[in-house]
Amino acid sequence: MPKTTLERRLGLRQATAINMIDMVGIGPFITLPMVIGMMNGPYFLYAWLAGAALSFVDAMIWSELGAAFPKAGGSYNFLKEAYGKNGAGRFMSFLFVWQTMIQAPLVIASAAIGFASYFSYLVPLTPVTSKMVSGAVVILIVILLYRKIEAIGKISVLLWCGVIVTMLWIIGGGIAYGNFVQPVREMNDGLTFNYAFVTAIGFASVKSVYSYLGYYNVCHLGEEIINPSKNIPRSMFLSIAGIAVLYLMMNISVVSVIPWQEAKESEFVVSVFIQQLAGSTAANIVTCLILWVAFASVFSATLGYSRIPYAAAADGAFFKIFARLHPTKHFPHVSLLFLGGVAFVFSMLFKLSDVISAILAMRILIQFIGQAFGLLLLRKARSESQFPYKMPLFPLPVYIAIAMWVGIMVSTGITMVVSGLVVISLGTVVYFIKAKVNNEWPYRKVEASEEEL
Repeated sequence: MPKTTLERRLGLRQATAINMIDMVGIGPFITLPMVIGMMNGPYFLYAWLAGAALSFVDAMIWSELGAAFPKAGGSYNFLKEAYGKNGAGRFMSFLFVWQTMIQAPLVIASAAIGFASYFSYLVPLTPVTSKMVSGAVVILIVILLYRKIEAIGKISVLLWCGVIVTMLWIIGGGIAYGNFVQPVREMNDGLTFNYAFVTAIGFASVKSVYSYLGYYNVCHLGEEIINPSKNIPRSMFLSIAGIAVLYLMMNISVVSVIPWQEAKESEFVVSVFIQQLAGSTAANIVTCLILWVAFASVFSATLGYSRIPYAAAADGAFFKIFARLHPTKHFPHVSLLFLGGVAFVFSMLFKLSDVISAILAMRILIQFIGQAFGLLLLRKARSESQFPYKMPLFPLPVYIAIAMWVGIMVSTGITMVVSGLVVISLGTVVYFIKAKVNNEWPYRKVEASEEEL
């Protein structure tokens, strides 16, 4: 009888690499000029610090939940455990999976669209050929992920090496040829801490936070992580710390050569930066490396998200077909193919700037804020011994995370917030129809299990 369960084959190094390549992606290269433009001053670095701070605080929540419930699907399991397996938890976890079926392909598509956008630095693309490139990226990713998890772990480490080489080259260029200290000295020039600054950093943080997303990817792969109670929290904090340093140094490096007034207007600011330092050939090479980074991000994101519909279906809460594992390679191939197919369609339809805001607006209420409140419920209902990782100063970080996520959600704009609420509303209608047909909560009263009590 062939083995048809997920296998724990990913160690700390591989888990950290998977997180980091998901976090970097094309995000920091395309959002760098956006953030500078929104802040419109040398203090744009504060937006990147704000993104790192939010990620660190939120990672404490993910660490407690990920270490306590190291299963495939991440948030699906967290919400179910927090709000009751046989009660409201079924509703919350269904909404999360419902959103994932739209939001996950948006994340994948955003990286693929960003890839095509930056590819046009090397080869001019028409709107049609740009869509062809982004679609081809999604297809190639699915082909690469169609294999055993240990092989994927090795590919992830290789892609991670390319990410680090790219970032170090950019940072090294600024240190060697730019005035690396000047941007730090000037970051407070003209800064006034008032409503305008807070508003600007709120809007800019929508873009910077997008570039940090992915630090929790390891939680979606919880059932495939070795020693998850330690490696899940460690991989997240290592990822955030490493990426925060790299982002800050990269931004400082770029504006030490290209003044921020010019950088905010450049669509290919990093390539232009290298071109000024080392010529057009070097600029083409670094552009290829940036494309490598973008490709790595699509790879990692697709890997993690493919486990969410699988986990829900295996638990009986989603369509059974998504619970199927490949008979020999033991990965959720139906889930992978479905998300890849939807991402392919999205990569043909949408613009990058709209996708970034839609991603955040759609997931904040159920996933990030819902999880935070869920952790408060779990810590109240269960003994501390059930949480291998415990955040310092609990529950203060939870309240801070909730407040910060509310601020980010508002900053995405009323259109995106309404769109996110529409998706939740449709999911609610579908859930209650499904619950009525299947005689599930709230139509059937079920006694709580001992574990929930």
